[in-house]
Amino acid sequence: MGGFILNLLGVAIAIYSGKSFNLAALIWGQIAITSTQLMTHYCNDYFDLEADRLNPTPTNWSGGSRMLPEGKLAPKVALRIALALAAIAFAVNLILSIFIRPGLATFVLLVSMQLLAWFYSAPPLRLHSHGLGELTTTLAVTLMTPLTAYYLQAGMLTWLPVLAVIPLCCYQFAMLLSIEFPDAEGDQLAGKGTLVVKLGAASSARLYVTLLLLALGVLPLLLLGGLPRLIAVAIAALCPLTFWQIWRIYRGDWHDLKRWNGLGFYSIVLLVATSAAELVAFVILIGDSKLS
Repeated sequence: MGGFILNLLGVAIAIYSGKSFNLAALIWGQIAITSTQLMTHYCNDYFDLEADRLNPTPTNWSGGSRMLPEGKLAPKVALRIALALAAIAFAVNLILSIFIRPGLATFVLLVSMQLLAWFYSAPPLRLHSHGLGELTTTLAVTLMTPLTAYYLQAGMLTWLPVLAVIPLCCYQFAMLLSIEFPDAEGDQLAGKGTLVVKLGAASSARLYVTLLLLALGVLPLLLLGGLPRLIAVAIAALCPLTFWQIWRIYRGDWHDLKRWNGLGFYSIVLLVATSAAELVAFVILIGDSKLS
């Protein structure tokens, strides 16, 4: 769902900025995004198999799909599917770079996103094992996905899509921390150095709260930078959920295994709902501009 919303968000920002709608760019861009997203899931399950096996407290949102540790799928099958999806993503990248939005910039944007997604868990980089996984995912998902969608429509990049996704980047980073709390024991045993493992759960909980407050606190600066007021209002409208999540941290959900599932779920809801709220707000602005 997130991949579709973030792609549409980038498209909507481009149309709001006065760019012509390119249906082919939307469709092919979505294929590139979705194939990369699916590739990442299979890739992660394969390369994180040892950590998932050692994880005694998986939730619905962490610890992998459990298909490989439970023997429901052979690891080599997951790897083959990941490689096939990587090939599809790269082939679509070439189509976009040659036929839809010709140019080196298109290729570089897409291949950078694809490489970050692959090496998040794959050797030799295994970015998630060096305290870089959270930043990598934030860049690939909430920054580069809408920026790529915007570029495929506009043929250029401006500050507006960057301003729009800064709060989403904060929520994405925080969401990743929330789903790492249940995995910390298995990750540490397997040598997977996530930030929760490196910083400790208590420090990571404080970082989670800081990121949620930053997502709202940065709004005045974003308005000064040119973010439309309605977009800021749409982001702020989710503040009850934001503060509820902060309250959950202060009541100790980050170290209560019975509440890990809910903490992760509503962190995902906060990210997806805010992304959707921004998308709706930009659509409203587009409609207002057409009427005027």
